[in-house]
Order: sequence, then C-alpha cells, then structure tokens
Amino acid sequence: MGITAQKKGLRLLMGAAALSLAACGADAEHPKTPSSSPAKSSAAAKPYSRDPFPSTYHAYPGVPTLVRNVTVFDGEGGRIENGAVLFADGKIVAIGQTLDAPANARVIDGQGKWITPGVIDIHSHLGDYPSPGIRALSDGNEATSPVTADVWAEHSVWPQDPGFSRALANGGVTALQILPGSANLFGGRSVVLKNVYSRTVQGMKFPGAPYGLKMACGENPKRVYGSKGREPSTRMGNIAVDRATWAKAQAYKRKWDKYEKDGGDPPERDIAMDTLRGVLAGEIRVQNHCYRADEMAIVLDMAKEFGYKVTAFHHAVEAYKIADLLKASGTCAAVWADWYGFKMESYDGIGANLALLEKAGACAMIHSDDQNGIQRLNQEVAKALSSGRRAGIDIPDAVAWKWLSLNPAKALGIDDKTGSLKPGKMADVVLWNGNPFSIYTRPEKVWVDGAMLYDANDPKRRPVSDFELGQPGTGDVK
Repeated sequence: MGITAQKKGLRLLMGAAALSLAACGADAEHPKTPSSSPAKSSAAAKPYSRDPFPSTYHAYPGVPTLVRNVTVFDGEGGRIENGAVLFADGKIVAIGQTLDAPANARVIDGQGKWITPGVIDIHSHLGDYPSPGIRALSDGNEATSPVTADVWAEHSVWPQDPGFSRALANGGVTALQILPGSANLFGGRSVVLKNVYSRTVQGMKFPGAPYGLKMACGENPKRVYGSKGREPSTRMGNIAVDRATWAKAQAYKRKWDKYEKDGGDPPERDIAMDTLRGVLAGEIRVQNHCYRADEMAIVLDMAKEFGYKVTAFHHAVEAYKIADLLKASGTCAAVWADWYGFKMESYDGIGANLALLEKAGACAMIHSDDQNGIQRLNQEVAKALSSGRRAGIDIPDAVAWKWLSLNPAKALGIDDKTGSLKPGKMADVVLWNGNPFSIYTRPEKVWVDGAMLYDANDPKRRPVSDFELGQPGTGDVK
C-alpha cells in the first residue's frame, strides 16, 4: 500500500470512529458514569464467580424522548393503539396513550409506525465468526477436544465485526449472546453483549449478565471426534463423556466448598472446572445445542442426576414433541421458524414449533445462529406466527413479541433490566416504519439505554464498518 493510500485509509478509519462516537454520544461529548460498576475482585472470591475481564460498559447519554401516536408492543404481551413511550436518563419512564413531554424532551410523532423493545438474540456468533468470513477470523470453535469448558467466547470477539452494526440497523437488535460453536460437548463460556460501538469486548459486555455454558449433543460432537478415532463417536459416547465430566466437576466443587468452609491450602485451580462448578452452583447458565426430542429428554435426566439446570435448548427443532417436559423443568426452547431437513437430526422440524410451545405454556423464543438471519428475526417470527395460524393456533402479534425480547431476556437472566417497555428498565427501544411483522418494514430509529444509535433519516447515525467504507451510498464514493 502506498503512502497516499495509507493516509486515505487512516482518514476513513478515523471517520468511521467519529461517526460511531457521534451515534453513541448524540447529545454530549462524554459518556455517563456506568449504571453498574464492575465487581471488585478479592482473593477470597470464588474463582468461577470472579471475572478477571469485567465489563467496562458505559451508557452514552441521550435526551429525554417521547414517541407518540404509535402502536406499542410492550414486550410482555400488551398492545396499545395510538400509544406513547417516554424514556429519559437511559430508562423507560412511562408508556400509555396520553403522556406529557418534559420541557426538554425530544418529541417524535410516530403516526402509522410501531414501537417495541429491542430485539434480543440468544444465539449468535458475531465477533467470533465475523465478516469477512475467512479462516483467519474463524475463532468460534476450539475443536481440539470434546471438553473445552476452559475457553470463553468473549476472548475471540472482534468488536469491529460489521455484523454488529448490521444487526442494529437492519434488525433492531440491542442485545445478544455470543456462544462458542457446537463441535464440542462442552464448548466453553458464552457472553452477553449490548449491541454498542466499542474498541473492546469489555466495553460491550452487558453489566451484571450471568455467564452461560455452551453444551452440544447429537451429530456434531460425535462426527467431529469420531472422525478422529476417539470418543465420542456415538450418541451414547456423547452422554458417557458428559457424565464423566460432570462427575469430575462435582468432585472439584466438593474440594473448593470444603476449602471455603474450613480453610487450609486451596485446591489446585482448573479453569475448565471453575466454569462447571459455576454451573453446579447455579451461577452459570447452560445453553444446550440439541435437536431431537429424545436427546433433550436424556439431557434433562442427566441434569437431574448431577444437580444442574438446563436454561435453554437451542435449535430444538423437535421441542414441540416434549413441550410438557420443557414446561415442567422450566427449560426454554430457542428455535428457528423453518430451518429443517438439512441433516438427519433436523428432519422432523415443523413451522408450528413456536406456536405449539406457546400454546403448551413453555418458554420459547426465536434465535438466529446466523449473521444474516439476525438482521430479520422479526420476519422469522412473522413466519412462525403464520405457520401456527395455519395449524389452528392463533397467537396475537403482541404476545409473539415476547419471542423476540422478554423470553430471551429471561433465559439470559437480564429480564429485570431489559426485554420489555416497563418503567425502570433500560430504554432499549426500536421505532419501526410500519408493522414489524411485515417484510417491507425496517427499523427507523434504534435506541440503546436511551441513546439513539441508529436513525435511517440521519447519515451521521447510519453506522458503517471499516470494510464498508468507500462503498456506494456511504458518501465516500460518488
């Protein structure tokens, strides 16, 4: 690259940073004090609960905002016609039909538009499998052992992945869980992020969100490791390795529990076992890749044997077959609208899966597992609604929005902070330019913690990545 090209590249990179910061700090130059300060470390803290990479997330300031004359989906199943939403200081203040605007508020007339909580994707690999999709950036699977509970997805997250801004602008995604891949039985820790611009992953980490443990069953682990001539090569091998690993984790937990009670010399640290101990203690949530109903039932039995809880089965194409078991165990199902048949364990997927789970009273939600699908999860829910209605299950649109916000927030342990337009919760809000279940609808404005990060009508708040600078439509190329 020549000197001139280098200077141009530097200018464009600095321009992108300026646009990003302008979008985040739309109304002030400096961020506020974080709403949740990182926990202090201490030698006495439990190893699995002490985060050596704590969140440094700062909420950028916004102005008090009233959006009125809109159809409101509150995220908890409620719908308000000709409604209004008021938020200030990063929090939802009120929703209703007649709200007064504070003297210094920005007032937006949303006639003919819809407003909802931000979309939350419980299953994403953005940052770990970023764009451009090349081998040098493929960092989501530590496919070297069936048990890699020692790895943490956040240590692969690249904050500059263009997928983040695309998910924000095209899909209204305000929070997401980044998971390791599914090659391994124990894939490692997941991390929950706010979909904001940051130089570091710590600056994106959702304050106070619990960690997750990615697990997988079925074809992936047995194929990956069976092809290497090692266990597991069968489904019974999968469960055998799982059970042996949980037994080891129980022994590890007993040693540490005894040390913390009685003192003495601390046991030797095992980074992988720290994570599993956190699961057994109920502080880390199991997010389990699993397709077949019979395998999910086996995993639920294994969880009872070893004393842990499965928070959610992901993909779960046969969840409709065991909706009663999922409801009884309090285990959620994160599913697609219509992906099925691409391998044997996905053969029995049906479009009415989500509707049947909702009808049975089970916790259910949509998810993407895809850098393109995350940009239209609202449309995926529309497909699921349509499939349900054809099967005679008429789920109201406002109730279905729970599949996009509140239910994933519950499964991530952040529903006290986000997931619905409830006063006191984070102002993670999307204004749609039409019915959000229409294929023709797009986000018009997106706020995270009350700060406007995207505005379809303002070029300064339309994010672009380093890889998209200089492309037609960005203003750099005529």
